Amino acid sequence: MSEKLLEVKDLHVSFKTYAGISHAVRGVDFYLNKGETLAIVGESGCGKTVTSKAIMGLLPEDNTQIKRDGDSAILFHGENLLDYSEKQMTEIRGHQISMIFQDPMTSLNPTMKIGDQIMESILIHQKVSKQEAYRQAKEMLELVKIPNAEQRMKQYPFEFSGGMRQRAMIAVALACKPEILIADEPTTALDVTIQAQIMELIGSLQKELDMAVILVTHDLGVVASVADRIQVMYAGKIVERGTVDEIFYQSTHPYTRALLNSVPKIHTNNKDKLYSLKGTPPDLINPPVGCPFAARCEYGMKVCRQIPPVSTHFSESQECYCWLHHPKADVSGLPDGMIRPCVTERSAK
Repeated sequence: MSEKLLEVKDLHVSFKTYAGISHAVRGVDFYLNKGETLAIVGESGCGKTVTSKAIMGLLPEDNTQIKRDGDSAILFHGENLLDYSEKQMTEIRGHQISMIFQDPMTSLNPTMKIGDQIMESILIHQKVSKQEAYRQAKEMLELVKIPNAEQRMKQYPFEFSGGMRQRAMIAVALACKPEILIADEPTTALDVTIQAQIMELIGSLQKELDMAVILVTHDLGVVASVADRIQVMYAGKIVERGTVDEIFYQSTHPYTRALLNSVPKIHTNNKDKLYSLKGTPPDLINPPVGCPFAARCEYGMKVCRQIPPVSTHFSESQECYCWLHHPKADVSGLPDGMIRPCVTERSAK
C-alpha cells in the first residue's frame, strides 16, 4: 500500500476584507502519497495557492481565519500542522516541506546573491559550516542544470534570465531535500520550451530525491505527462478528482470539460475558434448556496442553484460533485461520455 505523507481534511480558509469575509477555501479534502505527483488545477482565484500556503503555514495571521475544530486538519506523518506553533512550522518549512512560489523575480531577494539564498536554508536546518553549506548550494545549482555554478553563486537575481531564476528557486526549495515539494505555477511567464525543461527537471529531481510533489497550475496541458492524480478546484471547492487518464479521457464535470476544451489541440484548424468559458467565478464574500459552477454551466438545472451537489464515485480514484449524475437528472443533450455508470453516491458537506 502507498504511504500517505499528507492528508488535508475539511480545510476552510477565509480572509477578512474591507467588503466582508471572503471564503477562499471551503471544505477541501485530499491526500498525497509518498513519491507521487498530485496536480491541483483550476482558474485563478479558485483557492489553489491559498490551499498550498495553508499547508505551509504562510498565510497572514492578522486577516486569515482557518477552521481548526471538528474534522478539520492538515496531517503530515499523522501530526496536525494546524496545531503547530510558528517555531515548529519553521523547522518543517524548507526542510520537510518546501514550496516553489509563482514569481521567482519577487520571491528571490534582489539584494542577496543567489548562493547566499540557497545557503540560508541549509545553514538554518542542517547546522553545518559555511564551507559545507557553500558546497551543497553549488551542488544544487549544478543539479538544476545551471552552467558555471561557481560564478552564478556570486550573482544577483537580476543577472539571471527568467528560466534561470526559476531553476534557482527550485534549488532553494530543494536545498534540504524535502519529502514534499509544492510547485505553485512553476512555469508561469515562461515560454513553452523552458516550460518543458522546468517540468522535466522537477520530474527528474523527484525521482532522484524520492519526493512527493503537489503541482498547482491553471494549465491542464502542463500536468498531462507529469501528474499521477488530478483534482479540479472551483470557487474554493473540489469539483472533480481522478487519475490523469480519468480526467483527460473520462471527465464527468462540466467545468473539467470546459478546461479541457480551452486547451488548444494540435489538430485544430487555424480557422476554428478556441473555446472560451463564459461568465466569471462567483463572489466568495457571498458564495452560492448550491453548485458554485451553476451560473456558468450550460447544463445547469434548478436544483443546481439551490442545493450543494452530491459526490458521485465512478471508481476508487474518480469522483465528481455534480447533479447531472443523479438518477433523476435529465441527461438528454449531454456530450457523449459525460454520463457514466457510478459506483456510489453520498451527500456533499
